[in-house]
Amino acid sequence: MRKLLVLCLALSCVFALTALAFDEMGKSTTVNGWVTDDKCGAKGASAAAEACTKKCLEKGAKMVIVTDQDQKVLTVENPDALKGHEGHHIAATGHVMGDSIHVDSMKML
Repeated sequence: MRKLLVLCLALSCVFALTALAFDEMGKSTTVNGWVTDDKCGAKGASAAAEACTKKCLEKGAKMVIVTDQDQKVLTVENPDALKGHEGHHIAATGHVMGDSIHVDSMKML
């Protein structure tokens, strides 16, 4: 009987942790930062780097957002959502998972 109780408790913990993980994935977050490329990263997080950012993106670099708060570099999963805003300071709303963001909407800052 004791083994059954321990097994039920362990399964309950696993299901609770899984539910928390999926709950965090469904939340939308707003991130303020600069749209730049992965080659320049935080160095390209300014309006002065707009031309360089566009050039690097045309050559195949990945689009990223460098956050204002902690200079974290987030890879943009859907770069078409930010097309035309290369080198701009924006507020992007979307789903952040690890070091990437799926942008749902954005506004200029």
